[in-house]
Amino acid sequence: MAHLPDLQTGWHEPLGALARDGGVNFAVPSDSATRMEVCVFDAEGQRELRRYALDGPFDGVFHGFLPGVGPGLVYGLRAYGPYAPEHGHRFNPHKLLLDPWAREIVGHFGWRAEHHGYELGHPDGPRSLDHRDNATQALKARVAPPPVIRQSHRPRRPASDVILYEVHVKGFSKLLPRVPEDLRGTYAGLAHPASIAHFKRLGVTTLSLLPVQYCIDEPHLAERGLHNYWGYNTLGFFCPDPRWAQAAHRADPTAVTAEFRGMVDALHDAGLEVVLDVVYNHTPEGNEFGPTLSFRGLDNPTWYRLAADDKGRYENLTGCGNTVNCAHPRVAQFVLDSLRYWVAEMGVDGFRFDLAPVLGRTPQGFDSNAAFFTALRQDPVLAGVHLIAEPWDAAYDGYQVGRFPGRFLEWNDKFRDAVRGYWLGAGTGRGEFARRFTASRNLSFHSRNRPGKRPTW
Repeated sequence: MAHLPDLQTGWHEPLGALARDGGVNFAVPSDSATRMEVCVFDAEGQRELRRYALDGPFDGVFHGFLPGVGPGLVYGLRAYGPYAPEHGHRFNPHKLLLDPWAREIVGHFGWRAEHHGYELGHPDGPRSLDHRDNATQALKARVAPPPVIRQSHRPRRPASDVILYEVHVKGFSKLLPRVPEDLRGTYAGLAHPASIAHFKRLGVTTLSLLPVQYCIDEPHLAERGLHNYWGYNTLGFFCPDPRWAQAAHRADPTAVTAEFRGMVDALHDAGLEVVLDVVYNHTPEGNEFGPTLSFRGLDNPTWYRLAADDKGRYENLTGCGNTVNCAHPRVAQFVLDSLRYWVAEMGVDGFRFDLAPVLGRTPQGFDSNAAFFTALRQDPVLAGVHLIAEPWDAAYDGYQVGRFPGRFLEWNDKFRDAVRGYWLGAGTGRGEFARRFTASRNLSFHSRNRPGKRPTW
């Protein structure tokens, strides 16, 4: 890219980077930042070509329009503002940040000291400021092609007819003999005729895929040369995980997305629904000792629940160091934007929400009428998709079985434990088995939660 034009006034919505009108519009929200920059890189993400200061904020959004560019543009963000952890703010413009709304991510993440906003080993700990630039090692966003609304046939089964099969994309076909070896463990392998024939023999109607959004390894795994197999450490909430794509596609996010969409289409053609296990309760940035990769550096007190008695610490209702602040309107918008993307553009049929009470947590605790649930109920794109809650988290009032609103189905651990115990001869009596086998009526705290609404897993 020999020459980059000057930035023009843009639009403050939709959020993220969108190719439109012969250019790319950037819209980045932050309630507390004083300045927001977009850094444009070469295709490999190694050389910064130009840096732009966005206009704003307007309604809490910094924005700008870059003409003459389009899909494939690689960029990162730098946010300016106070570095005052004791007040909840952790801005550090020396850290290149990933756009939370990124549809494509380029680069290979490795844990390095310069990814932290503070100086490791400093006597002041997280209250110190690290001045090293991490741009060459940071993950970067890439502008995706214009959105395509999926027109594939959806099976659309009522919840009462669903027979759900939980599956790991890699684990399912990795050793499946009838799948070609180069497709085993991939999205394409999951949709191979041999895989589909297996699902049909089982009689299942719906595949619940363990997390397939863009995930990074936790530092304690990376230190040992290990990887997060299960995927419950999401960083890119709009991107399919490239690890489960064919080897020839992994380096190209557009090809990864196309392979994922092809998988969904093939499964739909076979009459199978696709539900995603999604993790909107925490991020890989961890607690106050964690790195500054995206959300923390853009607007820490908006994205995370901070301790009431010390804004320098995080509420940990997930066991993963931080808790996403879904009670904030901007965060709720982010989650809804992500869900709509996976339904409208990727074609999926529903979601299983990991540690789902986090979605409904207010300063007063869990609320089945929380604003997020109201917005979800009113969203036309998400009407009719399956919504399944794992109805517990790590809070003092974390067990919320039977308390989720409206259209939510819920995991029932009582059924799981009782049935397993009965068949294994582990002490479950016939009465308890019968109670759980007939839909655990005693758990229907809300009158609208009829027995047929509770999956028995």
